[in-house]
Amino acid sequence: MEGAIRILLVEDNAELSRRLSEGLRKAGFAVDVVRDGARAYELARAESFDAVVLDLGLPDMQGQDVLARWRDDGLQMPVLILTARGSWAEKVEGLNAGADDYIAKPTHVQEIAARVKAAIRRAGVRSLPPLVHRDIEISPAAGTVTRSGKPVELTAQEFRILDYFMHRQGRVISHADLIAHLYSDEKEREPNTIEVYVARLRRKLGRGAIKTVRGLGYRLD
Repeated sequence: MEGAIRILLVEDNAELSRRLSEGLRKAGFAVDVVRDGARAYELARAESFDAVVLDLGLPDMQGQDVLARWRDDGLQMPVLILTARGSWAEKVEGLNAGADDYIAKPTHVQEIAARVKAAIRRAGVRSLPPLVHRDIEISPAAGTVTRSGKPVELTAQEFRILDYFMHRQGRVISHADLIAHLYSDEKEREPNTIEVYVARLRRKLGRGAIKTVRGLGYRLD
């Protein structure tokens, strides 16, 4: 897998999030989509993203509050505010909360892609340290994996699952959690694919890398 830029897209409008995520993926980004502030806050704390595109008008928690909490927690990934609110005062408020850029709706995906790349260049995010578990090393920002110092080629979904495990070392991950992590749209969810991806990871990382905990799920062993 080549080092795709990984973006967290936080947008509660289902149609807009679908359109933006599809456009950003076509532009070469790896995109995770969430539609509420609480989930966005927790996901960004648990996993590594190169940048976040954040809507302000979320149903449960205002985007500015989510951003302020990230910054209070020390998270420094670039955050681009995406909102229909276009007043000068609101832009200043978003920037003061810690935003790196501000994009008013409606906008083109190409503009978002260009601004994301510019924000990442300014921040130098790709110097983030890798995650290590025994002989496995993963760089979430660069999108690379090694085992005993040798490169391991993973598909995008395999990489996402391994990244999920690496951020939760020692914890049991349920089948349902993996399904929800891989598929933002319930219509796309295929429960049987999890076993396939885990089997592929075991072949590439060693059969003992991921342990099945009967009745509960999986654990990075």
